[in-house]
Amino acid sequence: MTLIIDCHGHYTVLPKAHDAWREEQKAAFKAGTPCPPYPEISDDDIRETIQANQLRLIKERGSDLTIFSPRASAMAPHVGDEAVALEWARRCNDLIARVVGLFPGVFAGVCMLPQSPKADMQGSIAELERCVTELGFIGCNLNPDPGGGRFEHPPLTDRFWYPFYEKMVELDVPAMIHVSGSCNPAMHATGGYYIAADTIAFMQLLEGDLFADFPTLRFIIPHGGGAVPYHWGRYRGLADMLKKPALDTHLMNNIFFDTCVYHQPGINLLADVIDNKNILFGSEMVGAVRGIDPTTGHYFDDTKRYVDALEISDAERHMIFEGNARRVFPRLDAQLKERGL
Repeated sequence: MTLIIDCHGHYTVLPKAHDAWREEQKAAFKAGTPCPPYPEISDDDIRETIQANQLRLIKERGSDLTIFSPRASAMAPHVGDEAVALEWARRCNDLIARVVGLFPGVFAGVCMLPQSPKADMQGSIAELERCVTELGFIGCNLNPDPGGGRFEHPPLTDRFWYPFYEKMVELDVPAMIHVSGSCNPAMHATGGYYIAADTIAFMQLLEGDLFADFPTLRFIIPHGGGAVPYHWGRYRGLADMLKKPALDTHLMNNIFFDTCVYHQPGINLLADVIDNKNILFGSEMVGAVRGIDPTTGHYFDDTKRYVDALEISDAERHMIFEGNARRVFPRLDAQLKERGL
């Protein structure tokens, strides 16, 4: 038996009081007034949002467990200052923890980080440690561009990030490289900014030697790796031109791609180009693309169908659906073993 582990889920339809408070928080910062208290949100409010959305689709599509994090487009660490980002991150992560507690075995928590653009990584280090050691989370979402489309931060190989990587290694958790909403009108968030940022992150890692310093560091680059699999020859060639080792040793012991690619030819290409050991099943559901594909009659983000249709062995499919996730998220593996799975 293979567990179907979705490595990429976001809490996208939230209790209305949570979203309303966020608007009040932003308005208070703009006005220079104290932030109002966070509202009381009942377990029933949370159950209603999950049962009508993620849980319904999980049951319909046949997955078993979703690695779950706050809504990516709303992480928005560029809004307000560091205090605003810290408070918002804690509220969002606490809500994820409540979802996991209400639906044990169905969701595993991954945290967002309070990466205010003018701050160092100390607040993010503290929030990661809180979420992992106190809330039982198994990983984090790391934003390579906290400015929301400005790309003013140093590359992921810069020592600016090293204290955070040291904490990741200490806690033995991976990070999904995931930007948030775009405040750049030239960059559509999910269609342009996300895919561009995924591709940029890979190239930053290619140009450096980060994994020589952190050989156990693990990154998931979502949305199928951005443009990288499609241009794999370009990146192999650039590695050669830059006098870097071959990609399989330079990067691919540490970098993984998900299957958030919303058509069969795209998944076929991903599986043809990228080694099976580097692919994790993911759907981003309910996320960027929510409609029905008129050419198939199925939802674009029903990505399990695409993996099921791949011409690969059962052993390879097991690794995409379960094995690779357990290897990349060792804390999840430990939780599953505690349940006898």
